Amino acid sequence: MIRLRFAIFPVAAALLLAACAGQAAPAAPPRDSAQPQPAASGLADVSGIVDPANLGWPRQVEVLNGLVTIPRKPQRILTLSLGHDEITLSLVPADLVVAVGEPTKLPIYSNVAHLVQDKPLVVRDPEVIIAYEPDVVVVSKFAKPEFVQAIESVGIPVVQTGLKDDPAGRIDDIRLMGYVYGEEDRAEVVAAHVAERLKRITSIAAGVSDSQRPRVLSLTSYSGQIYAGGADSTEGGIIRASGGRNAAAEAGLTLNPSISLESVIAMQPDVIIVPQTIDSATPFIEELLSDPVLAAVPAVKERRVYHVPSRFFTTLSFWNVRGVEVLAALLWPEQLGAVDFPPFAVYE
Repeated sequence: MIRLRFAIFPVAAALLLAACAGQAAPAAPPRDSAQPQPAASGLADVSGIVDPANLGWPRQVEVLNGLVTIPRKPQRILTLSLGHDEITLSLVPADLVVAVGEPTKLPIYSNVAHLVQDKPLVVRDPEVIIAYEPDVVVVSKFAKPEFVQAIESVGIPVVQTGLKDDPAGRIDDIRLMGYVYGEEDRAEVVAAHVAERLKRITSIAAGVSDSQRPRVLSLTSYSGQIYAGGADSTEGGIIRASGGRNAAAEAGLTLNPSISLESVIAMQPDVIIVPQTIDSATPFIEELLSDPVLAAVPAVKERRVYHVPSRFFTTLSFWNVRGVEVLAALLWPEQLGAVDFPPFAVYE
């Protein structure tokens, strides 16, 4: 039997009071108590939905590959990106997903790996995709036009959509995908949970001046190169939502450029986070903490250099709000240090 498991938080005030008292968050209310709001009310402002009042079939979305008509409620779904898989598996039972890419099966990258271990691996070949006979295929903005057109040529709807790179934008992604799958009510409930958890974190630092917010620098190290999370990066959006200041963005960096140790010194971060696998993060953190050149950097001097799970900080789905919660607990330990944040909703 399929059941929907929601990780539901109580009202913000209750959580904050519990956090300040050093307690874990109160238990979630029963699943049946979460009643969805009318779906159409949440769809009106979602980019891509042609007619929010049309909750029947066929329905249309205007996405990166143009106007797409979905003739019926999909029963066989195939998505070609980890972020889309994570959203999809919060909205529909796993048995509707016919195959997944390799990253979705790997727990170090994926937040839904446990749901898809029995799924076949899909390769980016139109003939292979078509052979699965999906009712709808969802692809990212990086899919090549000829790949999309080859699938569309046999009458399979392809929805090409770019996922947002900030936590708040994930809410519209949930609603759009819910509309594509005919799961508007369920998407509204999931979106409400994500929005509430995000609001709960952002409200903590709402009254804090910029000068009092910690300067946070996201660093990763691969093949001897150090990379920072600047403006318009996923890590940057998480830093901003958690109440921190993005040191790399303030230094004029965008996306994820490679930088030098001298740049780290110039940015003077109060906190450094390392969103990569623990095996590769551990020696990098030890290198940062032991380098005498960095000894006067506040984050190194105070030993506030932390590994954070890459699956929360690099995913292009609403699961990066878990990254906001992880980082906020590091930045605001008095308010959040004792709070237990459970996983988000998935079908099992």
